[in-house]
Amino acid sequence: MRTVNEVSKLTGVSVRTLHHYDAIGLLKPTEVTQAVYRLYDDTALSRLQNILLFRELQFPLKEIKTILDNSSFDPLEVLTQQIELLELQYKHIGELISFAREIQKKGVREMNFHVFDKSEMEQYRAEAKAKWGDTREYQEYEQKQKSGYDFSETTSQLMNWFIEIGALRQLSPADKAVQGKIGALQNWITSNYYTCNAEIFRGLGQMYVNDERFKHNIDTVGGEGTAEFVKQAIEIYCSK
Repeated sequence: MRTVNEVSKLTGVSVRTLHHYDAIGLLKPTEVTQAVYRLYDDTALSRLQNILLFRELQFPLKEIKTILDNSSFDPLEVLTQQIELLELQYKHIGELISFAREIQKKGVREMNFHVFDKSEMEQYRAEAKAKWGDTREYQEYEQKQKSGYDFSETTSQLMNWFIEIGALRQLSPADKAVQGKIGALQNWITSNYYTCNAEIFRGLGQMYVNDERFKHNIDTVGGEGTAEFVKQAIEIYCSK
């Protein structure tokens, strides 16, 4: 058992922050002595380690608490997700460093705003939040799984949507016909998976491009470039 001061020295987290974590229920001490000393065991330190990893990945404290308190919380699966996010963050920082060096070498007129794009990280973070954050949408999806809902049929139907939208690739993503299909797709996802609001729909569009599995499957059935076309069309639809 370690005191709050010992935990602070060990982890670099201030005593004030540890007190705050206690106050909001994020990290309760294992025991509080009669003299009101907070004591932490290895289980508490393990939870603190998870908290710090999530903080490095920019998760708000409220979301971290919801994830860690989830009855389905799987430390190994979450750690895998954290590693994926950290690797994406590492890649992003590396690209920023390379870009800064290019500016240093070529001059301040060097323009490249692509390196500031965090959409891939944001999408992965959204997936983790959806799974462990106990969101209403994920609860809907989980409830359908438990009720024996046949997702194999809906997966086939989803691919048919991409075939139909892919057939419109010669049009602009903003075209009325394309936008009509995109709106129908959003409604279909809501009916068959979970409530697909604009934020979730936009995230799905990003995932269709950033996740190689989705991109490959969508481009295979809809034709090369369908995943990117769908993403652009969703962005336009959600911006209305």
